[in-house]
Amino acid sequence: MNKYTLTLLSIVFLLCSCGVLSKENQKKNIEVNTLTEFKKYLDQDNVNVRLKAGNYQIDAATHTRFIVITANNSYYDLRGVRFMVDTKLFSRDDLIKSNDGNGMYCAIEISGKQTTLEGLYIETYGDTAGRQSKNKIFNIVGQEITLKDVEVRTTGSSPWGYGYLYGLGGNDVRKMNGIRVGYPAKDVKLLGCKVHMRAMGHAIFLQGSENTLIEDCQVDGLLRTTDAMLAETSGYGFNKKFYAAKGNYIEGTIVAADGKILPGEVISLSEDGIRMYPDYNGHKTKNTTVKSCTVTQMRRGICTGLATGGDKIIDCVVRDCVTTGYNIGNEDVVINCSADAKYGEAFCIPYTNAKNAQVEMNILDSRNGMANNLLAKINGTGHQVVIKTDSPQNIPSEMAIKLSVWEGYGNFDEKAKMHATNITLDNKTSAEVVKFKGTENLKVNSISKVRDASGSENEVNNSNRTKR
Repeated sequence: MNKYTLTLLSIVFLLCSCGVLSKENQKKNIEVNTLTEFKKYLDQDNVNVRLKAGNYQIDAATHTRFIVITANNSYYDLRGVRFMVDTKLFSRDDLIKSNDGNGMYCAIEISGKQTTLEGLYIETYGDTAGRQSKNKIFNIVGQEITLKDVEVRTTGSSPWGYGYLYGLGGNDVRKMNGIRVGYPAKDVKLLGCKVHMRAMGHAIFLQGSENTLIEDCQVDGLLRTTDAMLAETSGYGFNKKFYAAKGNYIEGTIVAADGKILPGEVISLSEDGIRMYPDYNGHKTKNTTVKSCTVTQMRRGICTGLATGGDKIIDCVVRDCVTTGYNIGNEDVVINCSADAKYGEAFCIPYTNAKNAQVEMNILDSRNGMANNLLAKINGTGHQVVIKTDSPQNIPSEMAIKLSVWEGYGNFDEKAKMHATNITLDNKTSAEVVKFKGTENLKVNSISKVRDASGSENEVNNSNRTKR
């Protein structure tokens, strides 16, 4: 057989192979009219399934993950579809548990690879609290999964109306979280999603995922004053005689040393808007990008500071968050972002071991807030920070930018040596810059006053370490 014949046979073989592959990868277009029909395709590869628009009630399940999508290279079109999930399912103890070692309950879990779910509106109904605090709407654990234009509304936490004042899970606290992206998830995209938090819990959070993109997403929660809480004449707080789970500082809210809830404070009724955990069972959370997202009225707005570092936040806006607008950590990059400081600092780099963060922050209107005078907090080493505002009137005169401080969110190690060293700060606002003990080699350009903290201020700052 000569070379010409061999070459010709090789070309024919390749063409045939490509034809087979194209047929294998071609998606089947399927339209279904019922939820029962829809579920038949959740484990099938290479399908394009459209569920008829309408309302569908989810009030029965056999597993703790009520709906499980395991398909590869499939697309689920749920535009115009509303799922209504009965909160009673999250309290069922007879459901089959997952074999992945995580005891969570969730409405929808997506694994597999290269699968997209688009257009669903999903909400919980009823006031039955779940059996534990890991409850969530979505659990995404696959590779190259895309959640697009999905809208989530959560209810079903307990005790509702007190946020984090009675703990973050366990005891009487039961949560209902929004969207989790967790190990072994890689290259997941959340695009154009909305999460309305009407329950205690996180809106969007990551645990052990890699290369996650969160873009054009919106999160909103609710705030409540402690004055409204103290006016109650019945209910959970009233029965506790308005004593919180612990005293002093609780996630952005000050209570008395003995735990008595104080007037004049404000809480978020939920937890964080977009938040990274450092890892899941030793698998680190890596390389997250949060772009063009908006968070309002949550505890922390966008929190990358607890991950391993090097995450990016670009063109985001955070408003009316209680603990901090942005929690920033090691080697994080924050570009063209905005926040107010009405109820908590606009941003913080709180950790003394954080290095080389880059922050560009625009301060939004921070007037008419309460219980906060801290504009920004900077600890750690080697950060480059630019703080600006569109109008000087946005920042009340009593607000300050502080370095080397325990005050505010994020200092958990009471033995840490408080410091802010080798910081480059460009302050283009009217807020004064206050250097507390431990601030060294500060390179500052400021249109407002820069001063050392007084002896009494340093003494108060040092005592704040017991209020974490």
